[in-house]
Amino acid sequence: MAKLVIVSTQEEFDLPDNAEIAPICEKAGVPFACTEGVCGTCVIEVKEGMENLSEFNQAEADFLGDLATERLACQCTIRKGSVTIKF
Repeated sequence: MAKLVIVSTQEEFDLPDNAEIAPICEKAGVPFACTEGVCGTCVIEVKEGMENLSEFNQAEADFLGDLATERLACQCTIRKGSVTIKF
């Protein structure tokens, strides 16, 4: 079981391993437009646990400025463990 912690809303969510984080992020208030990784509205800052998210894909590599701390919520899954994000 994985855990997604959202600093912006002070919420914590338990998710199955390898779950998409987009539905939880959208519920918490992260804006979404295209859900295909090309618009960039769902950029989140990963405060802790980047290693517990899926690998970067080409859409993220093309769009994001800081691959060390940013992800597109529509493009990643939480593999395991705990991940703390801010938006």
